[in-house]
Amino acid sequence: MKSASLLLPAVLYLFLPTVCAAATETSESVATNSRGLTPIDWAIVAVYAASTIGLGLYYSRKQESTEEYFVGSGHMNPLLIGVSLFATLLSTISYLSFPGEALGKGPIYLTQLIAFPFIFYVVGYVLLPVYMRQRVTSAYELLEENLGLSVRLLGAGLFVILRLVWMSLLVYLTADAIRVMLGIGPEWIPLIVLVTGFVAVIYTSLGGLQAVVITDAMQCTLLYGGALLVLGTVTWNYGGFGWFPTGWHANWDTQPIIPADPSTRVSMLGSILSVTFWYIATSGGDQTSVQRFMATTDAKAARRAFATQLTVAVIVLVTLGLVGVALLGYFEANPDQLPAGMTLKENADDIFPRYIAYHLPVGVSGLVVAAMFAAAMSSIDSGVNSITAVVMTDLLDRFGRKPDTEKKHVLWARCLAFGIGAAVVIGSSFMDRIPGNITAITNKTANLLTTPIFCLFFFALFVPFAKPAGVWVGAICGTTTAVLIAFSGPIFGVHPETGLDPISFQWIAPGAVLVNVTTGSIVSLLLSSRSNDEPTV
Repeated sequence: MKSASLLLPAVLYLFLPTVCAAATETSESVATNSRGLTPIDWAIVAVYAASTIGLGLYYSRKQESTEEYFVGSGHMNPLLIGVSLFATLLSTISYLSFPGEALGKGPIYLTQLIAFPFIFYVVGYVLLPVYMRQRVTSAYELLEENLGLSVRLLGAGLFVILRLVWMSLLVYLTADAIRVMLGIGPEWIPLIVLVTGFVAVIYTSLGGLQAVVITDAMQCTLLYGGALLVLGTVTWNYGGFGWFPTGWHANWDTQPIIPADPSTRVSMLGSILSVTFWYIATSGGDQTSVQRFMATTDAKAARRAFATQLTVAVIVLVTLGLVGVALLGYFEANPDQLPAGMTLKENADDIFPRYIAYHLPVGVSGLVVAAMFAAAMSSIDSGVNSITAVVMTDLLDRFGRKPDTEKKHVLWARCLAFGIGAAVVIGSSFMDRIPGNITAITNKTANLLTTPIFCLFFFALFVPFAKPAGVWVGAICGTTTAVLIAFSGPIFGVHPETGLDPISFQWIAPGAVLVNVTTGSIVSLLLSSRSNDEPTV
């Protein structure tokens, strides 16, 4: 355990002096009144990261089966599971996108919280009782029972692609934010990605789900504490709560209740529908969520875990929105503290990490940067563990490639987890090619396959006449719809006056589900009627 705990500081010792030297040179030319991150800040980050590796090694000594590795033997605390769900599914996205969205676009996204009671009812009382009756390691085992092997493999394959893209995006966004904190160029992103991914993959491949859930709780605490520290220091430096706006700020976009046309970037209706479809689809079709529900004892415990997830989400999202508004007020009152060329509108996503590095006290910056690392790692660890569970269960075990001993099975799982982490590090280098701010980029990638995967479960568990061929057609049409909406700008051309995509990213999930369910149901009904018309022999 001691040697593992010293591993990350050694890596930081080798890489960070070069990065910090570049940061010093660049930051001096950009902001002479700023100091950037100090060795004390980096020491705090190193201690935190090293402790996560040590925790993974500690739990690895207790594991003797893949059941313990993937679902913690099914008796984990629902409160910890709920916090882990939140940290996994939002993490860096929340930490970076919500302050930037509130600062540069407006706070209308907070209206998504109106949908939470409905989301809780659907997931807690419609989906979870059905799922928890069948204890599985991989959620996609449920698909084969009703729709056959091909649909199970389709679901598993779509999930692996989704999570690889999701994790690659998250680790890229974190690396880009840390680059802003250091005041260095984009060419340093691969190195930062390497260090971040290295730590997360090490403790995940060692410790399994138990290590993931415990570290997710630690990371969520740092995540929220970092936001509170920023909010508190802004209020202190501003001299009170005068940063809170009394009307619609000039820096914000027009964000109506009901959009006038599909190109309206964000609206109240779009926010509510988008988050409703996303939460239900993620909870009912994503192995990352289902695996955690299976780690609890029964449907009641799983419902408590989901309630915890939503409660934490409300608290953190409101706080992060306030952080964005506070930063808007602070830098509007102190424009001289922004480097030349940086504006509150065009560089809204960079303002939060900039403030962390250049305006927080020594040591406090380190805690918040640790939270940034934590946010990325909470998504990487859960994604790697879930993909490993799917590959082991739905591919290797299903086709008779299971090792002859349980000890070897766990070893294979750890090696596979490490390989998946390496793929994420490589994939992150392609994320800068997707246009839009953090919120738009996330929706254009995460929602592409989230709803098609859930529709597979919808057909398998709730549509008695569903046919495998119909489900395949629905999945193809739904995914195609999601792609066409997400990249409607590059495909069809942007709006000539506003420069926006012809269809907003908020309609990806609703549009994909509507097309998927409609086409899949029609084809299934046609196949059912044809089979009924065939004469019996």
